[in-house]
Amino acid sequence: MMNRRRFSLAAGAAATLGHFGMARAQGETPLVLGQSAPFTGPSAQLGIQFNQGAKLFLDQYNAQPGRRNVVIKNLDDGYEPDRCAANTQKLIEEDVFALFGYIGTPTSLAALPLAVKDKVPFIAPVTGAMSLREPFQKNVFHLRASYNDETAMMVKQLTTLGLKKIAVFHQNDAYGKAGLDGVTLALAQQELKPVALATVERNSVDVAPAVKAIVAARPDAVVQIGAYKACAAFIREARKAGYGGTFFNLSFVGTQALADELGKEAAGVMVTQVVPSPYNAANALTREFTEAVRKAGNGASANFSSMEGYLAAKVLTEGLRKVSGKPTRDGLIAGLESIDRQPFGGFEVSFSSKNHVGSKFVELSMLTGDGRVRT
Repeated sequence: MMNRRRFSLAAGAAATLGHFGMARAQGETPLVLGQSAPFTGPSAQLGIQFNQGAKLFLDQYNAQPGRRNVVIKNLDDGYEPDRCAANTQKLIEEDVFALFGYIGTPTSLAALPLAVKDKVPFIAPVTGAMSLREPFQKNVFHLRASYNDETAMMVKQLTTLGLKKIAVFHQNDAYGKAGLDGVTLALAQQELKPVALATVERNSVDVAPAVKAIVAARPDAVVQIGAYKACAAFIREARKAGYGGTFFNLSFVGTQALADELGKEAAGVMVTQVVPSPYNAANALTREFTEAVRKAGNGASANFSSMEGYLAAKVLTEGLRKVSGKPTRDGLIAGLESIDRQPFGGFEVSFSSKNHVGSKFVELSMLTGDGRVRT
């Protein structure tokens, strides 16, 4: 039986093929979105969950009469920049309509120059790094808040509680540096500095040296900037070493994946979020999303990563809806830029010709020991 908290990559591939088959039956050519993301390896759930959420929305979109089908062609990069660059080159050569839903900072940075060079729209990368936002690029659109926004909330929350000895455990790459820069900036505004720093290599769970260095500093809290397997390994080993402080994670960690990795040990772990809670039925977007998950019946589940994919696809197709005539890349860019303070079920998105960051929404959530998330 399929674990309801995880997605089947095979099912996702079948859904893609299904879209192509329907398009051929209707005698039309689909608009193809190219996605390079991790679908295997220790970061796989980040790609799988986002991809499944996006396809969940596109299934609904494509089923509407008169729609030109929009489909995703996804390639596995294992969360490695070189593989991502090769995938991106392949997708551009295949003339995909846009690049969509790339996962991670180092991989997105590897793809960015290729997308800019060929003027291919690069939509909703799952990263909050400022290096992808500055300088401004006409073809790049960000849905989520920045890591600076997320870390500012973390530091504000911690210092308000009187917790000022903050250590940082971060991935040793562009993602880790982006998060560390955000924490350092937020602490500096409080005239503070990190009390300890330690790293882990991307796609590694060798956390022993980092645990030793950080636990020795006796911090009040540890900010973690990594993917779910490494962060879970650090939490487990730090607690074994006697650390009793608080753990804060950036949204990119993969909330449900982290909860699944930790099990009962997830209790009390904090995560910032950049999309509304998929568990709060007070949000219209949440109700729409969870109903789509229920109707799909394909093993998908509602979590923050799949919600982000669903929302990203919804925003992209709204940009397409605003295109008059035959869809073009320039038309998509203009359509997205015309989205101004538009509520997507309570999640407000604003773009313009000078601003391609759609949202600064950030909230804090806490994991429980039974796999739940409280916001």
